Amino acid sequence: MALSIIHYPHPTLRHRSKPIVRVDQRLKDLAQEMLDLMYENEGVGLAANQVDLPIRMFVANETGRRGEGQEWVVINPVIDRPKGSEASQEGCLSVPGIYAQVKRPKTIRLQGYDLQGNEINMELSGFLSRVMQHEVDHLDGVMFFDRMSEEARRDLEDQLYEFQTTFDSMRRTGNIPNDDTIAKQIAQWERIYT
Repeated sequence: MALSIIHYPHPTLRHRSKPIVRVDQRLKDLAQEMLDLMYENEGVGLAANQVDLPIRMFVANETGRRGEGQEWVVINPVIDRPKGSEASQEGCLSVPGIYAQVKRPKTIRLQGYDLQGNEINMELSGFLSRVMQHEVDHLDGVMFFDRMSEEARRDLEDQLYEFQTTFDSMRRTGNIPNDDTIAKQIAQWERIYT
């Protein structure tokens, strides 16, 4: 099964991912495929939810370029110890073309594991901190525009409505399965990895 990026308002984007309890070669291959998709789409991060996988894993590279910067594959991430606050522009591969100012903590601690089972436990700040927070939000079923004020979000309503219209059209033509089928697919993945 080739992965592809799903767009808002696909239900898997709102699913809270469950922790991964098993790492196998297939999961490692999925992580590599996610990195490939992220680079192809000029992103800096991609959460499993965004490729219709209900598992607690994301990939990232703050440079957005293969062979530059540090590639991250983070399993079961947890963010805590937020400090400070700053607003900056964010976008998302699941709502391409939409950008907006989002206020987030300036510094955070990220905990989790890499694909080899090594623990990740580090304090992050700046752009990398923002990327990690954005991806962990995805794993919790939160989109970046959920973090905006109601007033600021109103500016995005027309663009989000276009995504809704496209989604509804794809559902009617059978290109996107119904909610029951998606729920069964989610349960199948969770049985394998969570």
